[in-house]
Amino acid sequence: MTAILEVRGLSRQFRSGGLLRPSRLHAVDDVTFALRPGRITALAGESGSGKSTVARLLLRLLTPSSGEVLFAGRNVARDRRRRDVLRYRKHVQMIFQDPFGSLNPAKTVRAHLERPLRIHGIAGRRDAKARVDTLLETVGLVPVASIADKYPHELSGGQRQRVAIARALAANPKVVIADEPISMLDVSIRIGILNLMRDLKELEIAFLYVTHDLASARYVADDILVMYAGQIVEQGPVDEVLANPLHPYTRLLIASVPDGERNLEPIEIRKGTAAAAVDPAPGCRFVDRCPLAIAVCRQTTPELVEAEPGRIARCHVTAPRQREDVHAQPAA
Repeated sequence: MTAILEVRGLSRQFRSGGLLRPSRLHAVDDVTFALRPGRITALAGESGSGKSTVARLLLRLLTPSSGEVLFAGRNVARDRRRRDVLRYRKHVQMIFQDPFGSLNPAKTVRAHLERPLRIHGIAGRRDAKARVDTLLETVGLVPVASIADKYPHELSGGQRQRVAIARALAANPKVVIADEPISMLDVSIRIGILNLMRDLKELEIAFLYVTHDLASARYVADDILVMYAGQIVEQGPVDEVLANPLHPYTRLLIASVPDGERNLEPIEIRKGTAAAAVDPAPGCRFVDRCPLAIAVCRQTTPELVEAEPGRIARCHVTAPRQREDVHAQPAA
């Protein structure tokens, strides 16, 4: 299936530290992946791994330090004119984490949904009402008459997030980026939002689902990208990655998920630095926390390698680029 959005070598650095000891944070470093219509791709990792920075780069809220963002084969990362950026944002929409903070408390639900219709020239004043009613029905907010004229504070958290999803759909997007869309919702209503996302795949929308929750990623996603310290360390079909992880960081994430029905082998946990992406030295950024580390891990940065058909990982041990080059000495 042809990708609608491709990311190639995407990087973003920020200045950090003080005047006496300046440094650079490699928040996103050489990230490459593709989003395809009708599929949900999860971008998973712990806080600070760079997931939200990737989302903001794709939305053109940040400018990449290097790399390409190809939409329908065109590098939109180079666009500077407001007209070009607006045209791109019509096709790439966002669902924010906070369903209350992302809505204007002074505007009704109808006003929130009519605004993108007018901005992108999708519906005039006469047609907007019917289009709003359709959007509300699509996201399960019925009866429409009891919802459309309410204000955000009159809705539950789940209803507000459905309004945010309807607003993203108003522009008829090709790509939707959902940044932790269920993390601020009650547990009892999260499954409804995830089911809605799965249903919306029928519209041939490509979803990027940003999350730290592997259980929800397993439920809703088709593919998964695992991110650590600004880099993609593993990617592949979600069921295969979570059933048989290649990278030791993915193993660590899975082992941290409570599951009384599984008998997981204990995994050694080593203390490491939380600033692995700040002025990174040569070598693997996970090396200080990795129970599998060998000598080469401190010397050479591993590349993303296809270790198995459809499975890619960044690890000298489980996915070495050339197996004869890897020597199994313990890391110093």
